[in-house]
Amino acid sequence: MARAEEMPDPSERRQPRRARPLHTPENQPPATIGAVSAKAPVKKNPRAPDPWDDDTAPVRNTRAARAARATAAAAPVELTPAQKLAHKRERRAAVHAAHEIRIIGGQWRRSLLPVPDLPGLRPTPDRVRETLFNWLGQDLTGWSVLDAFAGTGVLGFEAASRGATTVQMLERETKLVSGLAATKAKLGAAAVTITQADAMAWMKRAPAQFDLVLLDPPFDANLFEAALAASLHCVVPQGWIYLEASAPFDAASLAERCLELYRHSRAGAVHAHLIRKT
Repeated sequence: MARAEEMPDPSERRQPRRARPLHTPENQPPATIGAVSAKAPVKKNPRAPDPWDDDTAPVRNTRAARAARATAAAAPVELTPAQKLAHKRERRAAVHAAHEIRIIGGQWRRSLLPVPDLPGLRPTPDRVRETLFNWLGQDLTGWSVLDAFAGTGVLGFEAASRGATTVQMLERETKLVSGLAATKAKLGAAAVTITQADAMAWMKRAPAQFDLVLLDPPFDANLFEAALAASLHCVVPQGWIYLEASAPFDAASLAERCLELYRHSRAGAVHAHLIRKT
């Protein structure tokens, strides 16, 4: 009789190994999504300063720190030879600019005139002269002009540069007269005549011969009214008088003297008037 085959006990059967689930965003528990492993090292920013490092700790904005920065900023900087030369040229140009004035129109445009360092000498600024000759029409060909208080001569030379036939300049100061003569020779201004005289007395004696009289008396002398009255002797009928003053002249008061206020402008403390003799 055949031996019956022994059957294994079910409890002793080998159980198959269960596969490990993959940790994906679908099956991973919510608490572990995006969490950093405790064993993973945290990367440091190499540029971030270490607060415990005395060499890289930020400087506190204390009074001593501010004083140190101010001292460092005020310390003189050593300039190179090229920078020193450039600074020297800038200073020289600034000094020359303060003692020169330029002609702004006509054949001598951009020519520089010296301005002596004398008290009370106040040349008419570029902008005011440009306004004046815009009023007059720029071209003064055939005109006879008197620059009564010449000073640097910039008004008279502007008129000669724009074609005036004759320009008579009056100046009392010897130093200014010498400067006017030097400028006349430099420009070759044959139409300009320079006379050393008191402008008030000279105008009262002169006949009516000028188409334009330029009046820029010293501001501290307060000669505005007297200069305007004296100029009436030497300006032709329908002629022009240009007056710079520290205060505006009223049109009604000018009309009483048979004068017409044609134009008025102000630049800072200077009141510029273009007046016509009727």
